[in-house]
Amino acid sequence: MIRFISSPDDSRARALQRRSPVSLTSKPAPRPWWVAVVSGMASYVDAAAITGFATAIVVFQQILGLNEIQIGMAGGALTASMAIGALVGGRLGDRFGRRPVFTATMIALIIGAVVLVFASSFPVILIGAIMLGFASGADLPVSLSTISEAATEHNRGRLIGFTNLLWMAGIIANIVISTLVGDLGAVAPMILFGHIAVVGALILLGRLTIPESATWLAARAERRAGVKTVRAERAGIRILFRGPYGTVFLALIMFASLTNLIASTIGSYGTYILVNFGDVSISQASLVTLPLLPVSIIGYLWFMKIADKPVRFRYFQAGGIAFVLSSLVVALFGASVPVYLVSLLLMGVGSAFAFEGIQRVWAQEQFPTLLRTTAQGSIIAIQRFTAAALASVTPTLLIGGPSLLFGILTVGSAIGVGWAWIVFRTRDRHDEFESEAGATEPAERSAPIAFH
Repeated sequence: MIRFISSPDDSRARALQRRSPVSLTSKPAPRPWWVAVVSGMASYVDAAAITGFATAIVVFQQILGLNEIQIGMAGGALTASMAIGALVGGRLGDRFGRRPVFTATMIALIIGAVVLVFASSFPVILIGAIMLGFASGADLPVSLSTISEAATEHNRGRLIGFTNLLWMAGIIANIVISTLVGDLGAVAPMILFGHIAVVGALILLGRLTIPESATWLAARAERRAGVKTVRAERAGIRILFRGPYGTVFLALIMFASLTNLIASTIGSYGTYILVNFGDVSISQASLVTLPLLPVSIIGYLWFMKIADKPVRFRYFQAGGIAFVLSSLVVALFGASVPVYLVSLLLMGVGSAFAFEGIQRVWAQEQFPTLLRTTAQGSIIAIQRFTAAALASVTPTLLIGGPSLLFGILTVGSAIGVGWAWIVFRTRDRHDEFESEAGATEPAERSAPIAFH
């Protein structure tokens, strides 16, 4: 007679398995799309904070007489605090849960926005920028994991892809607000940051209706009980630097950081490049960039349609080629308006299928539950520090024309896309959610066998 002998750990594992995610949270499971809308608004406020601050700092310069050093310090503080916030918030989200971190960060974001509404001196602007940047940066990795853990294998990519649309919505909202109030003097920053504070308050109210992630609760419960499951044991940061996780972690850092250099350069210096090398006025430069918006929106919607299908890797390959070509055409042919338009259209295609959308999906699917926000936060932090480093020397690189800068961007994006292609052509369909679910029943498969 052969029978399996269960260990105490195995008994605890089966007891945990019999407890549904709902019983762990003591609240009904939230609707995935509601979670995606509420938590995904982190992308909205993130984009609104960046673009709103860019407009507001010009107004502050005019009404408070800020000098170039102060403007640089304020902008740098916002960017650096976003990166640090992503790093810290990501780690805290894995240690203490998604819900308390995104609740605390949203409160901090509201306070930071209110500080900037009433800012009347440079020190106050600096404090507000640090608070706003840190909070919006810390909220992003936690929000993405909240969405992915509320989703299923059939809609996870679509819901994560939806956050790209919310990011774009934040940019468009600030463009509209800046156009309407940009010439109103001191009122302009009040409205720009008041908008962020109001949206933040609405997000906070919505998030109070969303319970803690059932996946995270189960992983924490198993770890505390000493149950040897995959999701309970894979919690140490060192795991991110070893084996398959290390390979994926490095690939995502390289991919996210190097492809983002194109987008961040266009966002920060697009008008500067067109005015100085395209022979257009500031107002004309703004019109040139408008076609990127509808192309990006259509691309993001298309990505949502294919994000959970095997065909998504083919789209990634096509998008990666478009991304590399978007900087290559400027490096070869200059920054004239026709060439720049072609570059923007290529970048719109590339950003839809081979940029943050697929990077966010991979980051959610490739890492274990108790390291998911840590990994995503680290990737975001390094991505933003890299962009800030290039931005600091971009004007110098442009002294001799755009060819050198865009040549560097071409090489960088080719390395980032190529590295991601090498790693994910065999791991694109790997899903850590499925791996963890399949490894939560160790008793029947790994218990010792006794013969009688």
